[in-house]
Amino acid sequence: MSPVAATEFSRIAILSSLPGARLADLASRMRREDVVPGKTVVIEGEPGDRFYVVLSGMLEVTQAGRGTRTLLRPGDYFGEVSLAMDVPRTASVRAVTPATVASCDRATFDEYVRPVFADTP
Repeated sequence: MSPVAATEFSRIAILSSLPGARLADLASRMRREDVVPGKTVVIEGEPGDRFYVVLSGMLEVTQAGRGTRTLLRPGDYFGEVSLAMDVPRTASVRAVTPATVASCDRATFDEYVRPVFADTP
């Protein structure tokens, strides 16, 4: 897995407010993953242990009994609800095109990302 560049995160709206050095630190702790079409990244009901941002491609968000809820595109993110609220995954996310995501573990989320959500009106 190749490293994630801080410049890729500067295009993620929720993360763009982080100062440059902090954004670079976060990027160094993220893991890049290429996802083939049809692969499920997170499964509804499972424990959440990572936060994800979409770097390229499209992924669909589905919920049991409700079908497709939305499409995620570059700049979108997912997995925050499970980590922030300490609940199982509230939806499944599956790639519909070749995609690249970057993710971080709970400790990194708590240190770098959770404060950004707290500051968002």
